[in-house]
Amino acid sequence: MATNQGFKSLVPDARAVEAKYLYWWLKGNRSYLEGLGNGATFKEISKAVVAQVEIPLPPLEEQRRIAEVLNRADEVRTKRREALAHLDDLTQSIFLDMFATEASNAWPTVTVADVADQRKGSIRTGPFGSQLLHSEFVDHGVAVLGIDNAVSNEFRWDERRFISEEKYQQLARYAVHPGDVLITIMGTCGRCAVVPDDIPRAINTKHLCCITLDAGRCMPAFLHRYFLTHPAARRYLQQTAKGAIMAGLNMEIIKALPVVLPPLALQQAFVKRLRGVERMKASHRASLAELDALFASLQDRAFRGLP
Repeated sequence: MATNQGFKSLVPDARAVEAKYLYWWLKGNRSYLEGLGNGATFKEISKAVVAQVEIPLPPLEEQRRIAEVLNRADEVRTKRREALAHLDDLTQSIFLDMFATEASNAWPTVTVADVADQRKGSIRTGPFGSQLLHSEFVDHGVAVLGIDNAVSNEFRWDERRFISEEKYQQLARYAVHPGDVLITIMGTCGRCAVVPDDIPRAINTKHLCCITLDAGRCMPAFLHRYFLTHPAARRYLQQTAKGAIMAGLNMEIIKALPVVLPPLALQQAFVKRLRGVERMKASHRASLAELDALFASLQDRAFRGLP
């Protein structure tokens, strides 16, 4: 393996420093190291600057002890992340076992437009051009959802953007509702999320396609997982994108996406099983957050007060 100019490779002198100790010290001081960089667009730290970075070095035996404690704590965090990944795989397996079987051959094939609410604007993108300028964002008000809210394939709050009440009244037709399905159509295309029940008043940007479903035909959690997992959906998107990575994804493509539609009772059974998995994921995430906080505390204590 070789490194390019984006790396500064360090070869530790085993007589003076334990490699894992050096690794954990560097990782724990990332903000300090980032502050050493120069450059406007891409910050770079020169080899000369790296060479002058001062590192506290207790005796080797103490370095090994510190490295071992942090290694073990990190292993616990790694196992928790692996458990979360397995739960994601479980969700996919449940979906395929229920909906990608021979029984599905008897189900009707419809389109996303068919299962959307039949009122005007049930499938929509956000305001374009001068309808919403970046300068019109304010510190508080009505939330504006973007790619970052759906890019992880589940709804998450990341960057917070708001518009005023007055601006919202102009853009109310772009309002997002609980249970709407969001699909990213610009930037990182093809990611998908369901709007949670506790969403405050919000609109979506032009980077998202928002779908309000006919609740009597299609459940949001089913369409969300269908879009991400079902072979028919994946095949359609790959063919429509014509070799690009979702480059051609737009509202018309989404409207025409074929949906092999199972009975509503089966969709409801899937949602019930999905909620059980989500409860386990929430528990694991809470545990991981605690482990991350504990690890940060251990890391701080490990290096605090060293010469």
